[in-house]
Amino acid sequence: MENLTKDLFTVVGKNVDKMDSISRPNLSFWKDAWRRLKKNRAAFCGLCILILFGLLAIFAPMFSRYTYTAMDTAAVHAVPSAEHWLGADSAGRDLWVRIWMGARVSLSIGLIAAVVNALVGALIGGFCGYYGGKIDMIMMRVVEILYGIPHLIIVILVMLVLGRGMPTMIVALCITGWIGSCRFVRGEVYRLKEQDYVLAAKVLGVSDFTIIVRHIIPNILGMIITNLCMAIPGAIFNEAFLSYIGLGIRPPQCSWGVLAKEGVANLRAAPHEVMIPAFFICVTMLALNLLGDGLRDAVDPKLRGTE
Repeated sequence: MENLTKDLFTVVGKNVDKMDSISRPNLSFWKDAWRRLKKNRAAFCGLCILILFGLLAIFAPMFSRYTYTAMDTAAVHAVPSAEHWLGADSAGRDLWVRIWMGARVSLSIGLIAAVVNALVGALIGGFCGYYGGKIDMIMMRVVEILYGIPHLIIVILVMLVLGRGMPTMIVALCITGWIGSCRFVRGEVYRLKEQDYVLAAKVLGVSDFTIIVRHIIPNILGMIITNLCMAIPGAIFNEAFLSYIGLGIRPPQCSWGVLAKEGVANLRAAPHEVMIPAFFICVTMLALNLLGDGLRDAVDPKLRGTE
C-alpha cells in the first residue's frame, strides 16, 4: 500500500520525497518584487549606478581638499590629472567637486519634482477614475486646458515671477507636471474598476478604500513607478535648459545644467568641461530608464509566480 501511494504522487520521474526541491517559498509581494528585480541584471545595474551617484553626491565634496567655489588661476582649463581628477573650469575650480555638488542639486530637483507630480497625479486621477461623475468631468476639463499650454512656457513664466532658486524651480516643475500621471492613472482605474474581481468585492460589501488599496493600486503600481523613473530625467533636463537660458540656480550654487552651460562657452578651448556633465546626465538618464523598466516588470502582479 505504501509503494502504491508513492507511485500515485510521482511527478515527472520524481517521487514524493523530492517534492520539497521543486516547491517555491512563500514570499510577500515586495520580497518577490525585489527577488525579480535582482534577477534583471540591467535594472539592478541601473540601481547600483544611481546609489553610487547618490553616495558620491553626499560624500565626495566632504572629503575633497577643494571646495566648489575655490579658484586656482594656475589650473584654468586644466585637463583631468592626478591634481584635478576631472580637470578644472574656466575659473580654475575643481570639476570633480563641482560635478558632485551639482549632482546634489540636479538629482534633488529631479527626484522631488517627479515624486510630487506622481503622487498628485495618481491621487487626482485615481479619485476621478474610481468615482467619476461631475467631479471627474470638471477635473478633466481643467486638465485639458492645462495640457493645451506648453509646459516649458508655464515653467519659464513662474520662474520669472517668483525668481530663481531651487525651491522656485521645484514649484514651477510641479504646477503642470502632474497632468500626464493623472491622465494615465485615471484611464487605468476606469478599466480596472470594471473587472470581475473588483465587482465581486463590491458585491461582498468590501469598502472602497480596501478595494483601492488591495486590488487597484497593485495593478497600476508598476506604471506609476515606471512613469516616476522616466519623469526624473525630464526634470533634470528641464533644470539644465532653464540654467542654460539663465533662469536656473543662483550662483555660487551649481548644477549639471549650470556646468553644461559654462562648458559650452569653452567648447573649443576645453571640450571636457561640457563632455563631463553631459556624460553624467546621460548615464543618469540611462540608469533611470533601465531601473524603470525593471521595476515595472518586478511589481507587476500578473508576472508574479511565472518564474
